[in-house]
Amino acid sequence: MSADLIALGAAAVASAVRDKRTTAAAVLEASLLRIAETHAEGSSLNAVLHPAVAGPETEPLAMGALAGVPVAIKDNFATRSLPTGCASKILEGWVSPFEATAVRKLREAGAVVVGKTNMDEFAMGSSTENSAYGPSRNPLDPTRAPGGSSGGSAVAVASGVAPIALGSETGGSVRQPASFCGIVGVKPTYGRVSRFGLVAFASSLDCVAPFGRTVDDAAFATEVISGHDVNDATSSDRPVPAMRVGPGSLEGMVVGVPREYFPATLHPEVKERCGKAIASLKAQGATITDVSLPHTDLAIPVYYIIAPAEASANLARFDGVRYGLREKGAGVREMYEATRARGFGPEVTRRILLGTYGLSAGFYDAYYRKAQQVRALIAQDFAKVFASGVHVLFTPTTPTPAFKLGAISDPYEMYMSDIFTVTANLAGIPGMSLPIGRVDGMPVGGQLLANHFDEPTMFRAAYALEEALGAGAHR
Repeated sequence: MSADLIALGAAAVASAVRDKRTTAAAVLEASLLRIAETHAEGSSLNAVLHPAVAGPETEPLAMGALAGVPVAIKDNFATRSLPTGCASKILEGWVSPFEATAVRKLREAGAVVVGKTNMDEFAMGSSTENSAYGPSRNPLDPTRAPGGSSGGSAVAVASGVAPIALGSETGGSVRQPASFCGIVGVKPTYGRVSRFGLVAFASSLDCVAPFGRTVDDAAFATEVISGHDVNDATSSDRPVPAMRVGPGSLEGMVVGVPREYFPATLHPEVKERCGKAIASLKAQGATITDVSLPHTDLAIPVYYIIAPAEASANLARFDGVRYGLREKGAGVREMYEATRARGFGPEVTRRILLGTYGLSAGFYDAYYRKAQQVRALIAQDFAKVFASGVHVLFTPTTPTPAFKLGAISDPYEMYMSDIFTVTANLAGIPGMSLPIGRVDGMPVGGQLLANHFDEPTMFRAAYALEEALGAGAHR
């Protein structure tokens, strides 16, 4: 019964636990059993790096909104009872003395943390292949990538471990795996959710971002974790609105379709599924209008200057002195070098080098400053479109369905899988992906983008689209 409840979603689990139709312990047992099943020898999805152990730490703190709901947490969130390793050898076995604000809020609402999930090392990647512990696998086709960097959290939700999981978003690391795995992923407005306790990758881009099996699961999680936090100077003090708005008519809503997100190179069947989704929005009462975001083609180069630059500064703290791994050396410098050489994988090393180069004397103005100027132009594109009367934008989430593990060896080609998602992080606006159909059995995600702090309108469109597509979203 508990496994069936998990499949029904967070609201069903919480209601059953509060009404004493089941217990939090029974739901936890079902979730941990499912983790074991997904890690069976020969068929492992490799989604959960550190499963929880039933005991005092897994008992709900309250019979609140998420009473007894199992949640999976990405391995770059600080948790007191489980290791926080960022899927990296340099932090292997490290346990935080404090807990991330988003994790604390979930627990205070009654949720139960069932494990820490696999990810691209330090959240740098788009496939989870950069994990020091091997890739996670797409539950719909284990030969394919689940996306990244939050691939383990996406797999945990898609495979029935939990109806909700936390991921982090720097350039699409929740929306892209949500698209690949056929679930819902939300990137809130920058500042809507506290980043306290999230291991920093690129501080001006990072967002705490939840997954859900359904739009309601994702809205539920977003509502719970949102709000001001004195521990995070970038968190907004705006009141948290209701996000579980439910399905309804879209009369009066204007949906913009940006032409730059539908290039000639877009997978034809992805384009066809998007066309059906747009028609569904129109049938629900929305007005559809073509719009332009002219600086979209600059988003990837801008992102891959800004993000590595900020990463090179943030990762300087991992030097063998204060956290995790420490290699021996003849002096402090050699100890630093040996520790970082052994502790960091190739993609993290690549981005540190790129970022350090971009921030170095003689190149800062040519690269980092220029990238920030273009970033402002990208944000202005969105501001102009929303000021014109458009309420939400609809685009594909990814250019293709999930690719085969090992199929993309060129870093730039891998970076291009985030081409439709990085713009929201650069502009700081909210975005989400939800299933809109399948191509050769693999999910296709549609992306909704809204103005700053207008998550309710975004969710309103998502609820309506999910209801209109129904089972068609999974065919």
